[in-house]
Amino acid sequence: MYVAVKGGERAIENAHAWLAEERRGNTDIAELSIAQIREQLSLAVNRVMAEGSLYDPDLAALAIKQARGDLIEAIFLIRAYRTTLPRFGASEPVDTGIMACDRRISATFKDLPGGQVLGPTFDYTHRLLDFKLAADGEVPKAPSRDAETGTVPHVTEFLNREGLIEEAPHDDTPPPDLTREPLEMPADRALRLQALTRADEGFTLGLAYSTQRGYGRNHAFVGELRIGSVPVEMDIPELGFAVEIGEVILTECETVNQFTGSKTKPPQFTRGYGLVFGQTERKAISMALVDRALRWEELGEDNVGAPAQDAEFVLYHADNIQATGFLEHIKLPHYVDFQSELELVRKLRREAGALQVQEAAE
Repeated sequence: MYVAVKGGERAIENAHAWLAEERRGNTDIAELSIAQIREQLSLAVNRVMAEGSLYDPDLAALAIKQARGDLIEAIFLIRAYRTTLPRFGASEPVDTGIMACDRRISATFKDLPGGQVLGPTFDYTHRLLDFKLAADGEVPKAPSRDAETGTVPHVTEFLNREGLIEEAPHDDTPPPDLTREPLEMPADRALRLQALTRADEGFTLGLAYSTQRGYGRNHAFVGELRIGSVPVEMDIPELGFAVEIGEVILTECETVNQFTGSKTKPPQFTRGYGLVFGQTERKAISMALVDRALRWEELGEDNVGAPAQDAEFVLYHADNIQATGFLEHIKLPHYVDFQSELELVRKLRREAGALQVQEAAE
């Protein structure tokens, strides 16, 4: 710590007080409530929940407020709080096939059972500033629509009926838990998907974009993008069956990618997959693209040396909390290290100067 700073611990306490004052801002303006952040900054809340690995909109909103809107700092707060929570058990795998969809689109099939549902999206806005929001104008009421309920088949099932897309893998082996065990290489797909779902959105987006530009030979179609709520069930040993304990909102993306084949297997499309907490579609699409790029070896493809194909590069650098910690630690005192290098440079300069004088004398 900066114990050498004038004032020592008192200076640090004052820095905390100053931070709290800056967080509050002008006291003539009403304070922002947790409920306002949760309801009106929901996409930021969703990102904090996803990358913080904890589904709790109220806590995510509190973290955003405490972090003054710095989402990575808010994610750090949520991750730290998460480590203090007891674990009573594990839920059953959620079934996205029964998702109550608020948004469901496909770039591969026009006609879907239940139709395409645009839902709340920026896709068709003009990206022009709406000054009515600055004037606190009335919000037009959206037409009421019940979310799709019951079984909602995935679009890739249409391709699967004809054997045109690879079978989705079925493995009942419990996957490792990245929130409790450190990441180790080589990482199987289940572990890679865990890392990607809580990876930094910007980093994942950049990698996904690189694959589309040719760094990974990844030409993809969005087979389906769906957003909605799914029930979460937990098996209760005393009861002998699973009971519903709540609901979570998820974004799921399945991509249809370039086909592969062999002498024994006819050509068929391949898959990429993304699943993220909340309405986080940019992240889910990016995750699906990177997932597909990382599968080059199991699909028998060539590694063209693209960053998105390098599992170690992707997974060891995707976590924004680890990246932030390593980056920001250089703000801490490094007096001894710097002084040693300073003395080395001075010594080298003296030796170089003496050599120049010697050469000039000769």
